[in-house]
Amino acid sequence: MQVNPNNRRHRIRAAAGSAVLIGLGQLYNRQIVKGLLFLLSAQLFIWSYCPLALRGIAGLISLGDVPTKVVRGKVVPGDHSIFLMINGVMTCVIVLLFIGFYVLNIADAWKNGELRDRGKPVPGFRASVKQAKFKHFPYLLLLPAFVFVLFVTVIPLVFNVMIAFTNYSAPGHIPDRSLVDWTGLRTFYDLFAQKAWRSTFLGISLWNIVWAAASTITVFFSGLLLAMMINHPRIRFKKFWRTAFMLPWAVPQFISILVFRVLLNGSFGPVNGFLASLGLPPVSWLSDPTMAKASILLVNLWFSTPFLMALMAGILTTMPRDLYEAADVDGATAAQKFFGITLPLVKLATAPIFIMQFAFNFNNFNLIYLLTDGKPNNPDYYYAGSTDILISWIFKMTLNQSQFNMASAVSIIMFVFIALFSLWNYRRMKAL
Repeated sequence: MQVNPNNRRHRIRAAAGSAVLIGLGQLYNRQIVKGLLFLLSAQLFIWSYCPLALRGIAGLISLGDVPTKVVRGKVVPGDHSIFLMINGVMTCVIVLLFIGFYVLNIADAWKNGELRDRGKPVPGFRASVKQAKFKHFPYLLLLPAFVFVLFVTVIPLVFNVMIAFTNYSAPGHIPDRSLVDWTGLRTFYDLFAQKAWRSTFLGISLWNIVWAAASTITVFFSGLLLAMMINHPRIRFKKFWRTAFMLPWAVPQFISILVFRVLLNGSFGPVNGFLASLGLPPVSWLSDPTMAKASILLVNLWFSTPFLMALMAGILTTMPRDLYEAADVDGATAAQKFFGITLPLVKLATAPIFIMQFAFNFNNFNLIYLLTDGKPNNPDYYYAGSTDILISWIFKMTLNQSQFNMASAVSIIMFVFIALFSLWNYRRMKAL
């Protein structure tokens, strides 16, 4: 049915009424129950929560005015800047949800006013409930998950980002004995302008990228090599070999890392004991910076190869045999078939897994922390050792040194790097 562009009286009046007072447009459209529910909900929010919201936003802006003091031997509690920040963030989220409710109220009034302009009946309360039940039922099912993600994931992320723009750090700005202030981009400036922070960040970042790339590439090719060896026609007992190579992945990684830490111990480790029995000098597996990094790569190779091997084995079984038969007819060598057929097809099938492996290894906290704890120490680094990656450095800055603002700034840079890297690679995959 064509809508007369000159007949817009009811929708405009209803939308304007709901814009002035929530629920008024519904009352104008003769939806009495719905209008009263909208009006009552809005009034309860405005009169009961608005004073709290104003205090929450004011606290978020100021982060407190009076620190905790000791007066005549008694503790006089003051403002806690971090609590004020968290309360302010949650207040802003609730206010944004109310704004969404306000916009929904206007849109609903406009839609039902449009029905009146067309000469159609406006649905009553029961009809509106039934309509919402059928049309918006998926959204109702998603609502609990949305609320859970909002308050468990989004709000902590926003809080973490906001910490980077404060001076929340020891020793001078730890609540509640002292207040925290907004400092803008000062933390990021210090990270790159101060020599000690800059050298630590750049050194750890370089090793972090090398570690993520080297661990991903070595595991990829080792998994592919093992899968090709097991799938070779001349290899017998394939199930036995698959089971044997999957055992490292089946053992809990936490236990295995601690076992490797004992095996590679420079003083009493069995590996150095075995070398000594052969008349060879001991190796500083975990105490020398270069050997410690190599040890981390080797241990990660032992952990991660089984998963990639199982993945590659499944992909190799789906390879089209006619391509290899055609290559044999053309006289292609084994190397030519590998680089011309096997590797391109495997890369195409495993590209998303490859990107996920890189992102996981970039933030592989467990292996670094449990195997070396970031050691050996590096005197040129702030709160970090030679094998620390960014995530373990953040851990030390927060739990050990209380440098929360700097840790937050580093985590933001990490997130931006991983996000851009993943998006760039996924877009390249679509172009291939």
